[in-house]
Amino acid sequence: MLHKEFSFELITQDDKARLGKIHTSRGTIDTPTFMPVGTQGTVKGIFANNLLQTNSQIILGNTYHLLLRPGIKILKKFGGLHDFMNWRKPILTDSGGYQIMSLSKFNKIDYKVGAIFKSHLDGKKIILSPEKSIQVQKAINSDIIMVLDECPKLTSDKKTLLGAINTSTHWAKRSKIEFGNDKTKALFGIVQGGLYKDLRIESLEKLIEINFDGYAMGGLAVGETQVEMFKILNETVNYLPKEKPRYLMGVGTPSDILGAVKEGIDMFDCVMPTRSGRTGLAFTWKGKLNLKNSKFQSDKSPLDETCELGELNKYSKSYLNHLIKSNEMMASMLISLHNIYFYQQFMLEIRRNIQNNTFKSFFKKYINMFD
Repeated sequence: MLHKEFSFELITQDDKARLGKIHTSRGTIDTPTFMPVGTQGTVKGIFANNLLQTNSQIILGNTYHLLLRPGIKILKKFGGLHDFMNWRKPILTDSGGYQIMSLSKFNKIDYKVGAIFKSHLDGKKIILSPEKSIQVQKAINSDIIMVLDECPKLTSDKKTLLGAINTSTHWAKRSKIEFGNDKTKALFGIVQGGLYKDLRIESLEKLIEINFDGYAMGGLAVGETQVEMFKILNETVNYLPKEKPRYLMGVGTPSDILGAVKEGIDMFDCVMPTRSGRTGLAFTWKGKLNLKNSKFQSDKSPLDETCELGELNKYSKSYLNHLIKSNEMMASMLISLHNIYFYQQFMLEIRRNIQNNTFKSFFKKYINMFD
């Protein structure tokens, strides 16, 4: 069912784990949800119709990379990214804030201006202000838009983290003004503060004053341990507004997701399924399988005998091992598709267990499966 306006519906909880629905003009998203990453308008190695078959309900694109290629002019010509890449369901776009950290050698931060990049492609100067980031995301025609933020590298220096909070809050206010009152889309604020509870709460309180449609936990999955990440989520997630979706950016492994759902997170994205697929690593209900391993050379069994996705279960581990060793691109495509399918089945089971009030036992069974 399509909705004219963005909204979030909290259906039930099992302790802190939440079952809900995000309603958008392009479709409903069941939460907790996993968003495959399509940084440059493609989830690497996977056709859009195959993504639909995995029950992916929303994907993620990236403002910085799409600004460079194909650029706003072409995106506007197609009416946005949906028609350009043949994906009709919702799209969330990162603001470019993560690239401020990951491409730090190519940029500098100016509190008043924004992020000033030297393009990693051709060296051209790119100014990504909070306003420009929103403009690009509107050209992409994103359904969920993120504010531009400063995402610092992992640090214990409170002065650095506080500076990032101040910059991010200033940019968040400007992003909200530029976004306007479009009820068909959503604008999410991004909480910073590293691994410090007091700084996270300070950041969050400032964002709540601005009033966003959803809130993301940023500045995690940047090198901290899983224990550290779970600890800060445990200490701070309950301060997030209950009636709005909660998004943990850039996370992660199935175990990461499981632990974060336990703390009340609703939304996830990560390149893990496709990046692992390109290296021969598959996620299964029995754990991770490194298909490069010679023990699979004569293994006639499929990755998942219960897989209902096309012909995926017709390919043996032996065949996949052969493709990997032969450096055939089909290996990356098949394993990446399998991994996305597994992640979506994993999310489906998480939702079922929250609904049935059995999440605690599901958590215990699988939390250490993917170490």
